[in-house]
Amino acid sequence: MEIRRVQVTGGASYVVTLPKEWADEQKIKKNDPVGLIAQPDGTLLVTNKITDEPLQRTKTIDSSTIADPALLFRMLIGAYITGFSTIKITTKEKFPPFVRSTVRDFTQMTIGQEVVEETATAISIKDLLNPAEMPFENTIKRMYVIVRAMHEDAIAALETQNRSLAQDVINRDTDADRLNWLIARQTTMILQNPALARKMGLTPGMAMYYFLISRIIERVGDHAVRIAEHVVPVMGAELDNKILTAIKKASVMSLETFDRSITSFFNTDMKDAHRNIESINALEKICGDINNLVLKMDTPVAVNLGYIAESIRRSGEYAGDISETVINLLVENESGPHKDRKTK
Repeated sequence: MEIRRVQVTGGASYVVTLPKEWADEQKIKKNDPVGLIAQPDGTLLVTNKITDEPLQRTKTIDSSTIADPALLFRMLIGAYITGFSTIKITTKEKFPPFVRSTVRDFTQMTIGQEVVEETATAISIKDLLNPAEMPFENTIKRMYVIVRAMHEDAIAALETQNRSLAQDVINRDTDADRLNWLIARQTTMILQNPALARKMGLTPGMAMYYFLISRIIERVGDHAVRIAEHVVPVMGAELDNKILTAIKKASVMSLETFDRSITSFFNTDMKDAHRNIESINALEKICGDINNLVLKMDTPVAVNLGYIAESIRRSGEYAGDISETVINLLVENESGPHKDRKTK
C-alpha cells in the first residue's frame, strides 16, 4: 500500500496526489477528468472511466488450433462470462463445419449474443444486451420458477410414466443454464466497472451474493434433470405405491425447502432462513427410508429409484445452502439485499 498525506488548499479543499506510475498506465494527463466513487466500506475508488457504459473488450479465438467442438463452446462461454463485448473467431484457411455449428449453438444458448459479421475466415459475435436492462432480482425469480417446474414435472413423469415429459425436463435445463451464465457475466462486468453497479442500483458485493444464489439454483436444476434421467429406465416397471408415495412426499418437502429459501432471501428473513436449514433433517430421514424400501426391488429399478431419492435430498440441501447464504448476507448487512437496490 502506498501512503500519501492529505493536503489542504484554499482552506476548504482536501487534496491527495495520484501516483505517477498509475497515472501513466491509465494515460491520464493534466486537466483530464477522473471519477471518484465512495464505496460502502468507506473507501474511495478513483477511476478514469467516468461513464456508465460497459467496457468494450474484444476476445479473439484462433479456431485453427481447436479440433474439439466442446472445447470451442467452452471457450465461447468463458469469453461470454468474463465480459467480452465482442468475440472474434478466426481461421487461417476455411472454417470446418463444426465451428459454425458451435457458434450457432452458442448464440442460441446465451442472452444478447448475435453474429454481426461473417466471412470465410472470420466470425464476429457482439453483445447486444444492455446489462442494466436485466435486473438480478428478475433473473433469480425467473430461474427459480423454471427450476421448480422442472423438479415438479420430473416427479410427475415418474408418477404418470410420461417419457416425453421427462425428456422435456432434460431439455429445459438449457433455460436455467443461460440465466446462470447471464448473472455470471453481469457480475464480472460489475466487478470490472463499478459505475455499472451504481447504474444497476447495487454494490459489487451484493452482485456476488446474487451470483452465489444463481449457481445454487442452477444445481437444483441439474438434479431435476438427473431425476428425469433416472425416471426413463424405470418406466414400465411396477412401482410399489408405498415407495411412490414416499418419493412424492420427499419431493414436496424438498420443494417447500426451496420455496422458503427463496422467500427468505427476498424477504430478508434470517429466522426463516435458519428454520429452513433445520427442517432439512426431516427430508434426509424420509430419503433414507426410501433407500431402505427400494432394496427389496429388482436391482436396476432399485438403483434408479435410489438415485431419484438422492437427487431429491440434494435439492433440499442446496436449498439449505441458499438459506445459509441469506444468513451470511444479513449478518454482513442487516438491511438485507434491498439496501443497495434502487426502489422502482
